[in-house]
Amino acid sequence: MEPNGIDAQAAVLAVDASDGEAQAHDRRAGITRALEAGGPDVDFIVGDPGSDPGGAIQVDLKVKRPMEGKRLDQYLVDRFPAYSRNILQKIIEADAVTVNAHDVKPSYQVKRGDHIRIWLPELNDDAPEPEPIPLAVIYEDEFFIVVNKPPGMVVHPAKGHWRGTLVNALQYHFQQLSQVAGPHRPGIVHRLDRDTSGLIVVAKDDLAHANLAAQFERRSVQKEYLAITSGVLQRDSDYIERPLGPHPTHREKMAIRSCEDGGKDASSYYEVIERFAGFSFARIQPKTGRTHQIRVHLAHVGCPILADHAYGGRRALRLSELTDVSGDADRVLIARQALHASRLWLSHPRIREPMEFEAPLPQDFQDTLTALREFRGCGKSSA
Repeated sequence: MEPNGIDAQAAVLAVDASDGEAQAHDRRAGITRALEAGGPDVDFIVGDPGSDPGGAIQVDLKVKRPMEGKRLDQYLVDRFPAYSRNILQKIIEADAVTVNAHDVKPSYQVKRGDHIRIWLPELNDDAPEPEPIPLAVIYEDEFFIVVNKPPGMVVHPAKGHWRGTLVNALQYHFQQLSQVAGPHRPGIVHRLDRDTSGLIVVAKDDLAHANLAAQFERRSVQKEYLAITSGVLQRDSDYIERPLGPHPTHREKMAIRSCEDGGKDASSYYEVIERFAGFSFARIQPKTGRTHQIRVHLAHVGCPILADHAYGGRRALRLSELTDVSGDADRVLIARQALHASRLWLSHPRIREPMEFEAPLPQDFQDTLTALREFRGCGKSSA
Protein backbone atom coordinates (compact mmCIF):
# COMPACT_ATOMS: atom_id res chain seq x y z
CA MET A 1 0.00 0.00 0.00
CA GLU A 2 1.43 3.39 -0.96
CA PRO A 3 1.22 5.91 1.89
CA ASN A 4 -0.86 9.03 1.80
CA GLY A 5 1.68 11.88 1.61
CA ILE A 6 -0.18 14.03 4.13
CA ASP A 7 -0.39 11.18 6.66
CA ALA A 8 3.34 10.54 6.32
CA GLN A 9 4.09 14.22 6.90
CA ALA A 10 1.97 14.29 10.04
CA ALA A 11 3.94 11.38 11.49
CA VAL A 12 7.36 13.02 11.10
CA LEU A 13 8.94 16.45 10.97
CA ALA A 14 7.13 19.06 8.90
CA VAL A 15 7.36 18.59 5.15
CA ASP A 16 7.16 21.66 2.98
CA ALA A 17 4.79 20.63 0.19
CA SER A 18 5.85 23.63 -1.86
CA ASP A 19 9.49 22.55 -1.85
CA GLY A 20 11.06 24.07 -4.97
CA GLU A 21 12.66 22.05 -7.72
CA ALA A 22 16.19 23.10 -6.74
CA GLN A 23 15.64 22.21 -3.10
CA ALA A 24 14.15 18.85 -4.06
CA HIS A 25 17.14 18.17 -6.29
CA ASP A 26 19.50 18.96 -3.39
CA ARG A 27 17.57 16.60 -1.12
CA ARG A 28 17.79 13.83 -3.70
CA ALA A 29 21.53 14.41 -4.08
CA GLY A 30 22.00 14.28 -0.30
CA ILE A 31 20.11 10.99 -0.05
CA THR A 32 22.18 9.55 -2.89
CA ARG A 33 25.46 10.58 -1.20
CA ALA A 34 24.39 8.95 2.05
CA LEU A 35 23.58 5.69 0.28
CA GLU A 36 26.83 5.76 -1.69
CA ALA A 37 28.66 5.99 1.64
CA GLY A 38 27.39 2.47 2.35
CA GLY A 39 29.73 1.08 -0.29
CA PRO A 40 28.96 -2.13 -2.17
CA ASP A 41 26.65 -3.47 0.54
CA VAL A 42 23.66 -1.51 -0.72
CA ASP A 43 21.77 -1.45 -4.04
CA PHE A 44 19.43 1.52 -4.39
CA ILE A 45 17.36 3.68 -6.70
CA VAL A 46 16.41 7.22 -5.68
CA GLY A 47 13.28 8.67 -7.26
CA ASP A 48 13.32 11.85 -9.31
CA PRO A 49 12.67 15.10 -7.39
CA GLY A 50 9.04 15.95 -7.21
CA SER A 51 7.84 12.56 -8.45
CA ASP A 52 6.24 11.52 -5.17
CA PRO A 53 3.19 12.72 -3.22
CA GLY A 54 3.56 15.28 -0.47
CA GLY A 55 7.14 16.21 -1.33
CA ALA A 56 8.53 12.90 -0.07
CA ILE A 57 11.28 11.24 -2.10
CA GLN A 58 10.86 7.56 -2.93
CA VAL A 59 13.90 5.32 -2.41
CA ASP A 60 14.11 1.63 -3.31
CA LEU A 61 16.65 -0.62 -1.59
CA LYS A 62 17.68 -4.24 -1.97
CA VAL A 63 19.07 -6.00 1.10
CA LYS A 64 22.41 -7.79 0.69
CA ARG A 65 23.86 -10.60 2.80
CA PRO A 66 26.00 -8.49 5.24
CA MET A 67 22.87 -6.63 6.38
CA GLU A 68 20.72 -9.74 6.82
CA GLY A 69 19.11 -10.13 10.24
CA LYS A 70 19.09 -6.45 11.21
CA ARG A 71 15.92 -4.82 12.48
CA LEU A 72 14.29 -2.75 9.77
CA ASP A 73 14.55 0.49 11.74
CA GLN A 74 18.26 -0.07 12.44
CA TYR A 75 18.90 -1.01 8.81
CA LEU A 76 17.34 2.29 7.73
CA VAL A 77 19.33 4.25 10.33
CA ASP A 78 22.51 2.79 8.82
CA ARG A 79 21.37 3.76 5.33
CA PHE A 80 20.01 7.24 6.18
CA PRO A 81 22.13 8.72 9.02
CA ALA A 82 20.45 12.13 8.71
CA TYR A 83 17.25 10.56 10.06
CA SER A 84 17.11 9.47 13.70
CA ARG A 85 15.84 6.03 14.64
CA ASN A 86 12.81 7.62 16.27
CA ILE A 87 11.88 9.50 13.08
CA LEU A 88 12.37 6.40 10.94
CA GLN A 89 10.16 4.38 13.26
CA LYS A 90 7.43 7.00 12.81
CA ILE A 91 7.88 6.82 9.04
CA ILE A 92 7.44 3.02 9.20
CA GLU A 93 4.39 3.32 11.44
CA ALA A 94 2.87 5.85 8.99
CA ASP A 95 2.94 3.11 6.30
CA ALA A 96 5.63 5.03 4.43
CA VAL A 97 7.86 1.93 4.29
CA THR A 98 7.08 -1.36 2.59
CA VAL A 99 9.04 -4.60 2.37
CA ASN A 100 8.25 -6.69 -0.68
CA ALA A 101 5.15 -4.49 -1.16
CA HIS A 102 3.84 -5.23 2.37
CA ASP A 103 3.53 -2.98 5.40
CA VAL A 104 5.80 -4.10 8.25
CA LYS A 105 6.77 -3.18 11.80
CA PRO A 106 10.03 -1.48 12.85
CA SER A 107 11.14 -4.75 14.49
CA TYR A 108 10.98 -6.71 11.20
CA GLN A 109 14.33 -8.46 10.55
CA VAL A 110 15.47 -7.83 7.01
CA LYS A 111 16.41 -10.75 4.78
CA ARG A 112 18.75 -11.04 1.83
CA GLY A 113 16.92 -10.01 -1.33
CA ASP A 114 14.20 -7.99 0.44
CA HIS A 115 12.93 -5.06 -1.62
CA ILE A 116 12.44 -2.09 0.69
CA ARG A 117 10.64 1.03 -0.49
CA ILE A 118 10.63 4.14 1.67
CA TRP A 119 9.18 7.62 1.19
CA LEU A 120 11.55 10.07 2.91
CA PRO A 121 10.07 13.41 4.03
CA GLU A 122 12.02 16.63 4.26
CA LEU A 123 13.74 17.28 7.57
CA ASN A 124 13.87 20.59 9.38
CA ASP A 125 17.17 21.94 8.10
CA ASP A 126 18.00 24.39 10.90
CA ALA A 127 21.72 23.78 11.41
CA PRO A 128 23.25 23.90 14.90
CA GLU A 129 24.55 27.33 15.81
CA PRO A 130 28.34 27.85 15.75
CA GLU A 131 29.83 28.28 19.23
CA PRO A 132 33.41 29.38 20.07
CA ILE A 133 34.26 26.22 22.00
CA PRO A 134 37.98 25.31 22.02
CA LEU A 135 38.91 22.14 20.17
CA ALA A 136 42.05 20.01 20.42
CA VAL A 137 42.76 19.22 16.77
CA ILE A 138 45.13 16.25 16.39
CA TYR A 139 45.23 16.32 12.58
CA GLU A 140 43.75 18.37 9.75
CA ASP A 141 44.04 18.44 5.98
CA GLU A 142 41.66 19.47 3.19
CA PHE A 143 39.68 16.23 3.47
CA PHE A 144 39.21 15.36 7.14
CA ILE A 145 39.97 16.25 10.74
CA VAL A 146 40.82 14.22 13.83
CA VAL A 147 39.79 15.80 17.14
CA ASN A 148 40.60 14.84 20.72
CA LYS A 149 37.13 15.14 22.26
CA PRO A 150 37.09 16.15 25.93
CA PRO A 151 34.97 14.23 28.44
CA GLY A 152 31.51 15.64 29.03
CA MET A 153 30.99 16.84 25.44
CA VAL A 154 28.06 15.45 23.44
CA VAL A 155 28.96 14.81 19.80
CA HIS A 156 25.87 16.31 18.13
CA PRO A 157 22.69 18.11 19.26
CA ALA A 158 20.02 15.83 20.63
CA LYS A 159 17.25 15.88 23.19
CA GLY A 160 18.51 17.70 26.29
CA HIS A 161 21.77 18.76 24.63
CA TRP A 162 21.13 21.48 22.06
CA ARG A 163 24.23 23.58 22.74
CA GLY A 164 27.84 22.99 23.71
CA THR A 165 28.23 19.97 21.44
CA LEU A 166 31.13 18.98 19.23
CA VAL A 167 29.04 19.94 16.18
CA ASN A 168 28.48 23.45 17.56
CA ALA A 169 32.25 23.80 17.95
CA LEU A 170 32.99 22.37 14.49
CA GLN A 171 30.55 24.81 12.90
CA TYR A 172 32.51 27.68 14.45
CA HIS A 173 36.04 26.50 13.63
CA PHE A 174 35.65 25.05 10.11
CA GLN A 175 34.20 26.60 6.98
CA GLN A 176 33.49 23.28 5.25
CA LEU A 177 32.07 20.05 6.66
CA SER A 178 30.46 17.09 4.92
CA GLN A 179 26.67 17.01 4.71
CA VAL A 180 26.11 13.26 4.26
CA ALA A 181 24.84 12.82 7.83
CA GLY A 182 22.40 15.72 7.49
CA PRO A 183 22.29 19.33 8.72
CA HIS A 184 22.27 18.38 12.40
CA ARG A 185 25.42 16.24 12.15
CA PRO A 186 27.77 17.98 9.67
CA GLY A 187 31.05 16.13 9.33
CA ILE A 188 30.19 13.42 11.85
CA VAL A 189 31.44 10.00 10.68
CA HIS A 190 31.17 8.14 14.01
CA ARG A 191 30.47 8.94 17.66
CA LEU A 192 31.77 8.59 21.18
CA ASP A 193 29.70 8.55 24.37
CA ARG A 194 29.43 11.91 26.10
CA ASP A 195 31.76 10.95 28.97
CA THR A 196 34.27 9.04 26.84
CA SER A 197 37.22 11.20 25.82
CA GLY A 198 39.52 10.78 22.85
CA LEU A 199 39.80 10.54 19.09
CA ILE A 200 36.92 11.22 16.75
CA VAL A 201 37.07 11.56 12.95
CA VAL A 202 35.31 14.40 11.12
CA ALA A 203 34.92 14.65 7.32
CA LYS A 204 35.22 17.91 5.41
CA ASP A 205 33.62 16.79 2.15
CA ASP A 206 31.10 14.18 1.11
CA LEU A 207 33.52 11.97 -0.83
CA ALA A 208 35.87 11.77 2.14
CA HIS A 209 32.88 11.06 4.38
CA ALA A 210 31.73 8.22 2.13
CA ASN A 211 35.17 6.60 2.18
CA LEU A 212 35.67 6.97 5.93
CA ALA A 213 32.16 5.70 6.69
CA ALA A 214 32.80 2.68 4.49
CA GLN A 215 36.01 1.92 6.42
CA PHE A 216 34.08 1.96 9.70
CA GLU A 217 31.33 -0.16 8.15
CA ARG A 218 33.87 -2.74 6.95
CA ARG A 219 35.61 -2.65 10.35
CA SER A 220 38.92 -1.86 8.69
CA VAL A 221 39.41 1.07 11.09
CA GLN A 222 41.33 -0.13 14.14
CA LYS A 223 40.59 1.51 17.48
CA GLU A 224 42.33 1.27 20.83
CA TYR A 225 40.95 2.50 24.13
CA LEU A 226 42.50 2.92 27.56
CA ALA A 227 40.41 2.18 30.64
CA ILE A 228 40.70 2.01 34.41
CA THR A 229 38.49 -0.70 35.88
CA SER A 230 36.99 -1.19 39.31
CA GLY A 231 38.22 -4.65 40.13
CA VAL A 232 41.34 -6.51 39.04
CA LEU A 233 41.39 -8.23 35.67
CA GLN A 234 42.93 -11.62 36.45
CA ARG A 235 44.15 -12.55 32.97
CA ASP A 236 46.95 -10.57 31.37
CA SER A 237 45.01 -10.59 28.10
CA ASP A 238 41.79 -12.11 26.83
CA TYR A 239 38.89 -11.83 24.43
CA ILE A 240 35.42 -11.03 25.74
CA GLU A 241 32.96 -12.42 23.23
CA ARG A 242 29.36 -11.93 24.26
CA PRO A 243 26.44 -10.73 22.09
CA LEU A 244 24.93 -7.36 22.96
CA GLY A 245 21.44 -5.99 22.58
CA PRO A 246 19.10 -3.41 24.12
CA HIS A 247 18.55 -3.77 27.86
CA PRO A 248 15.13 -5.36 28.49
CA THR A 249 14.00 -2.66 30.96
CA HIS A 250 16.36 0.35 30.67
CA ARG A 251 15.99 2.02 27.28
CA GLU A 252 19.32 3.88 27.40
CA LYS A 253 21.40 0.84 28.34
CA MET A 254 22.71 -2.23 26.54
CA ALA A 255 23.05 -5.73 27.96
CA ILE A 256 24.38 -9.19 27.24
CA ARG A 257 21.58 -10.73 25.16
CA SER A 258 21.36 -13.99 23.27
CA CYS A 259 20.97 -13.83 19.51
CA GLU A 260 17.46 -15.21 19.98
CA ASP A 261 16.65 -12.18 22.15
CA GLY A 262 17.98 -9.67 19.65
CA GLY A 263 21.67 -9.71 20.62
CA LYS A 264 24.37 -9.04 18.02
CA ASP A 265 27.82 -10.62 18.01
CA ALA A 266 30.37 -8.47 19.85
CA SER A 267 34.06 -9.04 20.57
CA SER A 268 36.55 -7.04 22.64
CA TYR A 269 40.23 -7.83 23.21
CA TYR A 270 41.99 -6.45 26.29
CA GLU A 271 45.53 -6.38 27.66
CA VAL A 272 46.36 -5.41 31.23
CA ILE A 273 48.94 -2.62 31.38
CA GLU A 274 49.12 -2.25 35.16
CA ARG A 275 47.40 -3.66 38.23
CA PHE A 276 46.62 -1.96 41.53
CA ALA A 277 44.92 -3.11 44.70
CA GLY A 278 41.28 -3.18 43.59
CA PHE A 279 41.83 -1.64 40.15
CA SER A 280 43.31 -2.33 36.71
CA PHE A 281 44.67 -0.17 33.91
CA ALA A 282 44.10 -1.80 30.51
CA ARG A 283 44.06 -1.23 26.78
CA ILE A 284 41.05 -2.52 24.84
CA GLN A 285 40.63 -3.12 21.12
CA PRO A 286 36.98 -3.60 20.14
CA LYS A 287 36.70 -5.95 17.17
CA THR A 288 33.08 -4.93 16.62
CA GLY A 289 31.47 -1.55 17.20
CA ARG A 290 28.33 -2.13 19.25
CA THR A 291 26.87 0.62 21.41
CA HIS A 292 28.47 0.67 24.90
CA GLN A 293 30.39 -2.48 23.95
CA ILE A 294 33.51 -2.00 26.08
CA ARG A 295 31.50 -0.77 29.05
CA VAL A 296 29.13 -3.75 29.02
CA HIS A 297 31.84 -6.34 28.33
CA LEU A 298 34.08 -5.20 31.18
CA ALA A 299 31.12 -5.07 33.56
CA HIS A 300 30.22 -8.60 32.46
CA VAL A 301 33.59 -9.98 33.61
CA GLY A 302 33.23 -8.27 36.99
CA CYS A 303 35.48 -5.26 36.31
CA PRO A 304 33.28 -2.33 35.25
CA ILE A 305 34.94 0.85 34.09
CA LEU A 306 35.73 3.11 37.02
CA ALA A 307 33.08 5.81 37.65
CA ASP A 308 30.72 4.35 35.02
CA HIS A 309 27.48 4.88 36.93
CA ALA A 310 25.29 3.13 34.35
CA TYR A 311 27.18 -0.17 34.43
CA GLY A 312 29.23 -0.04 37.61
CA GLY A 313 27.15 1.95 40.09
CA ARG A 314 29.93 4.37 41.09
CA ARG A 315 29.72 7.99 39.94
CA ALA A 316 33.20 9.14 40.92
CA LEU A 317 36.45 8.28 42.70
CA ARG A 318 37.71 10.50 45.50
CA LEU A 319 41.22 10.57 46.91
CA SER A 320 39.82 9.69 50.34
CA GLU A 321 38.79 6.29 48.97
CA LEU A 322 42.47 5.47 48.38
CA THR A 323 44.16 6.98 51.42
CA ASP A 324 43.42 8.77 54.72
CA VAL A 325 42.68 12.37 53.81
CA SER A 326 39.90 14.75 54.80
CA GLY A 327 38.71 18.30 54.34
CA ASP A 328 40.43 20.37 51.68
CA ALA A 329 42.97 17.62 51.05
CA ASP A 330 40.23 15.37 49.71
CA ARG A 331 39.25 15.83 46.10
CA VAL A 332 37.46 14.10 43.26
CA LEU A 333 39.99 12.36 41.04
CA ILE A 334 37.59 11.41 38.26
CA ALA A 335 33.84 11.97 37.91
CA ARG A 336 33.06 10.21 34.63
CA GLN A 337 33.71 6.81 33.12
CA ALA A 338 37.48 6.26 32.91
CA LEU A 339 37.48 5.40 29.20
CA HIS A 340 39.64 7.14 26.59
CA ALA A 341 39.79 6.53 22.81
CA SER A 342 43.57 6.73 22.63
CA ARG A 343 44.66 5.43 19.21
CA LEU A 344 43.17 5.05 15.76
CA TRP A 345 44.40 3.50 12.52
CA LEU A 346 42.74 4.16 9.16
CA SER A 347 43.48 4.75 5.47
CA HIS A 348 43.54 8.30 4.15
CA PRO A 349 40.21 8.80 2.33
CA ARG A 350 41.87 10.12 -0.84
CA ILE A 351 45.51 8.96 -1.10
CA ARG A 352 44.77 5.61 0.62
CA GLU A 353 47.93 5.77 2.74
CA PRO A 354 47.74 4.13 6.21
CA MET A 355 47.60 6.67 9.04
CA GLU A 356 47.86 6.42 12.81
CA PHE A 357 46.66 8.94 15.40
CA GLU A 358 47.12 9.12 19.17
CA ALA A 359 45.45 11.29 21.80
CA PRO A 360 47.18 12.00 25.15
CA LEU A 361 45.42 11.06 28.36
CA PRO A 362 43.22 13.82 29.82
CA GLN A 363 44.18 15.31 33.17
CA ASP A 364 41.56 13.51 35.27
CA PHE A 365 42.78 10.18 33.91
CA GLN A 366 46.41 11.08 34.66
CA ASP A 367 45.55 12.24 38.19
CA THR A 368 43.73 8.98 38.89
CA LEU A 369 46.64 6.84 37.69
CA THR A 370 49.09 8.89 39.74
CA ALA A 371 47.03 8.39 42.89
CA LEU A 372 46.58 4.66 42.23
CA ARG A 373 50.33 4.20 41.75
CA GLU A 374 51.06 6.06 44.96
CA PHE A 375 48.45 4.52 47.23
CA ARG A 376 47.33 1.25 45.60
CA GLY A 377 50.43 0.11 43.68
CA CYS A 378 51.08 -3.61 43.88
CA GLY A 379 53.94 -4.01 41.44
CA LYS A 380 52.11 -6.12 38.87
CA SER A 381 52.32 -5.23 35.21
CA SER A 382 52.04 -7.15 31.97
CA ALA A 383 52.99 -4.41 29.52
